[in-house]
Amino acid sequence: MAWTRDEMAARAARELKDGFYVNLGIGIPTLVANYIPQGMKVVLQSENGMLGMGPFPLEGEEDPDLINAGKQTITQLPISSYFSSSDSFGMIRGGHIDLSILGGMEVSENGDLANWMVPGKMVKGMGGAMDLVAGVKRVVVVMEHNSKDGAAKFKSRCELPLTGANVVDMVISDLAVFARPDRKSPFKLLELAPGVTADELKSRTSASYQV
Repeated sequence: MAWTRDEMAARAARELKDGFYVNLGIGIPTLVANYIPQGMKVVLQSENGMLGMGPFPLEGEEDPDLINAGKQTITQLPISSYFSSSDSFGMIRGGHIDLSILGGMEVSENGDLANWMVPGKMVKGMGGAMDLVAGVKRVVVVMEHNSKDGAAKFKSRCELPLTGANVVDMVISDLAVFARPDRKSPFKLLELAPGVTADELKSRTSASYQV
């Protein structure tokens, strides 16, 4: 049985460390904020100019002036600070963000990421994704293992326009977790979702990986 979106987010939260500054991408990655281990101090950064994001607001308590980069309403904390977008990208490009957890449309076996554009279908602009994968110390991609038509999203090479080349350190899908110790090594299979067999995973993956 594949992991749910919340279970994928909870698995990604295990990559957090005390004192980390973390950027969460749109989609499943935003759920990671709900699974920060109790007692761990993690500061969430949003590229639209906020440091120290709080949890999502309860229904009826939303403030339309408080949004993240994905235009979702959020809350502030006593430590929250606000600044210009240029300062925010200065943090990212300067290597001051420890971890970025992003969604993905495709990841290649050599760590390329495509997550911003489907020609002719979805052209939303790259937002901060290209800066994040270039400037952040570690990149974790959380995504469904296969597209709606069943095609592999972890594949030998990306076919969609790239966000970055050789930038992904870990892939967490609904079927498995893959990681590599550095960006010169191949991905290794670390975990399988409960009930998912090695043969099933192999049949639904076009990328090469070590077991």
